[in-house]
Order: sequence, then structure tokens, then C-alpha cells
Amino acid sequence: MQPRPQPDVLELFRALAESPDEAMDAVEGALLIAQAEYPSLERSLYRQQLFELAREANEVCTGDLPARLEKLSRLYSGRWGFRGNHEDYYDPRNSFLNDVLDRRTGIPITLSLVYIEAGRGAGLELVGVGMPGHFLVGVAGRSDLYVDAFSGGALLTRADCAARLRELHPDIAFQPGFLAPVGPRQILARMLNNLLEVYLQMDRFAKALVPLEMILLLEPGQPPWLRRRALVHYHLKNYSRAIADLEAYLVQTPDAPDRAELERHLLALR
Repeated sequence: MQPRPQPDVLELFRALAESPDEAMDAVEGALLIAQAEYPSLERSLYRQQLFELAREANEVCTGDLPARLEKLSRLYSGRWGFRGNHEDYYDPRNSFLNDVLDRRTGIPITLSLVYIEAGRGAGLELVGVGMPGHFLVGVAGRSDLYVDAFSGGALLTRADCAARLRELHPDIAFQPGFLAPVGPRQILARMLNNLLEVYLQMDRFAKALVPLEMILLLEPGQPPWLRRRALVHYHLKNYSRAIADLEAYLVQTPDAPDRAELERHLLALR
């Protein structure tokens, strides 16, 4: 069984998760997620890498807002070489910020975090945009200009975003609310959920437990995560913990549609 992360990483993440959203450091959270996988990770080295990107962006990205974004995107995909990992989208390394900075490839949300941090160094007020199935970058106070960091920093209009969603997820009907900005807590929870899904698809349940515990620090006691953690504990033969999570889930969701089935599972576990 894969050892759990060192307690100090989870305790550091707990302290971060308890801070108010407006004060939460998404980069620090992302690096702590990475350190749970790489215990000896020097977070300060990767902060310095982001600082250097931001410093270069500040020197290069001049002009009005569209011009600065265009220059930032050219830096991002050209000189810096960041690109979406189309070849191996579900590689867990795409969710670890250190790997994304080292390998210059990742998934939309981790690449967006790099783009946002570099842009802020250039005085751009960039925000995360949690469009379902494809995370984007937005500009604070603007509803007509977005960036697709996964596609080399392509600049998008609102209509382009709707078209991108139809292309990637034709079963999802576009809604304007999909382009609302999201805060650090939502960004980190989405990063962790992406990692969780990868590990569950690979049946790597010991690995899956780590992002689940971190999500529950961000969103304490939320029933869907308790249910999923119960399943992971079951696969790891941590039956007492699976029972505790299932009991908590059923107390909080008395009208769960699968209640009868879960109660049967609970009886078998006991």
C-alpha cells in the first residue's frame, strides 16, 4: 500500500483550507498537493520559477489589455513552451504543479494557474473560470475576453467559449453562468477531483485517498465526498472507516435515492 503523505503536508493544507477564500493562496495549495506526492519537494523553488515567469511577462507585456494578453500568450506557448497534454491527458503528473512547470505540459486547470500567475506579474487581473469540462482564464471585470491555456493561450470571446464547450462536450448545453469566475477554494477542489478521478480509473485506491482527504479539508463533511471516501476505504479494507463515512453520509442525506442499497452494504460491513 502506498504510504500516506507526511502529516505536516496535510496539516499545512488544513491550515490553508481554514483561511477565508479571499486570503487563500492557490499556488501554495497546488504545491502542497504536489508535495503529498513528492514529500521532498522544495516548494520555494517552484515559487521562484513562477516569479521568473511573472518578471519576464512584466517586461514584455505592454500596451492595452488585448495587446498584453496576446504578448503573454506568445510568451506562454512560444518562449516558455507550455502546451496541453493531448497525448496523455490522464497522466497524474498533469495535476501536479511542479511537474507542469518542469515538463511544460498539463491539463486546463493547472496550465491556467500558471498563466494566471504569470499574467498577474504583468499587472493583468486574471481569474479562473470554471467552465464544465474545460477550465479557462478570465479577466476580472470583463465578460467578453477569455484565454484557453490548454490551447496555447488562445484568446476567446464568449461565443468562442460556447463553441469550445459544444466541441468538447456536446451533451452539455452552454449557460452564461459557466463563465463565472471561481476562487482559490474551487480551483483547488477541482484540481483534487481531477486527480481523484484519475486514480479511481486506475484502481489506485491508496493514492485516491490523499486527494479525498484534502478535498474534505476544503469542503468539510460534504456528503458526496464522504460517500466516495467510504468506497475507497472499502477497497483498502479499512472497514471501520468505511462504516463511519457511510453512517455520516446517511445521516446527512436521509432521502438518498440509493439509501436502501447503502444500508445493505453497511450491514454487510458491520
